[in-house]
Amino acid sequence: MADFAYLIEPPFNYRRPDGTVTGCDVELARTVLAMAGVRDVTMAETEFAQLLPGLDDGRWRMTTGLFSTQERRRFAAFSRPIWALPDGLLVRQGNPMRLTGYRSAAQAEGCVLAVIRDQFQHRSAIGFGVPKERILILETYADAAAAILDGRADGYASVARAHGGYLEQNRGLPLETVIVGRDEKEPAFGSFAFRKSDAIFRQAVDDALLAYLGSGEHRAMMKTFGFDDAEIDLVAG
Repeated sequence: MADFAYLIEPPFNYRRPDGTVTGCDVELARTVLAMAGVRDVTMAETEFAQLLPGLDDGRWRMTTGLFSTQERRRFAAFSRPIWALPDGLLVRQGNPMRLTGYRSAAQAEGCVLAVIRDQFQHRSAIGFGVPKERILILETYADAAAAILDGRADGYASVARAHGGYLEQNRGLPLETVIVGRDEKEPAFGSFAFRKSDAIFRQAVDDALLAYLGSGEHRAMMKTFGFDDAEIDLVAG
């Protein structure tokens, strides 16, 4: 059983050229797991759709940050928030469809919006009226970015910070990010997820998070991944 499950989505989780796993969620997990007594953290790379099933069937004990929706809380328990971020659309350079968020995607004739299956943004797209026949459902960030590049989709809805991390690692791609405004959707909080039956372990991680979030060490770590003090303050202990 792995201690922590992640998916490739910079700056939250990714691999360096030498294969080392890093990212703000990864480094935060390593730190708080060590504080909770887990000294040799084992990690498992997976796809988004497998994160919660993998908790249930015992492949891992804890996942990368997820939005704690009411539906997900039926199947998993969540830590205190570890970040709060706005959504964004990854679009082709120049934003040819002049997208500003979900509403504009719904209103733009022929606009196809890419999403990752069952991610929070998939539900948001439906909630803001994007017709289901204009939602392209994919499994990974790389698949969705490729769909924008090859013209199968006009925008890819995810966390804006993930788009920034992807573009930082893939400089030169003809892509840009449109941040969804707070007048359309407020930034949402993400948390680590655990099996409901693993309450003692979850509490140990939560206690470590309470002590660590907002500390000087935490702020320094998060800033290396592009977060600023205002963003960190939203979850500081």
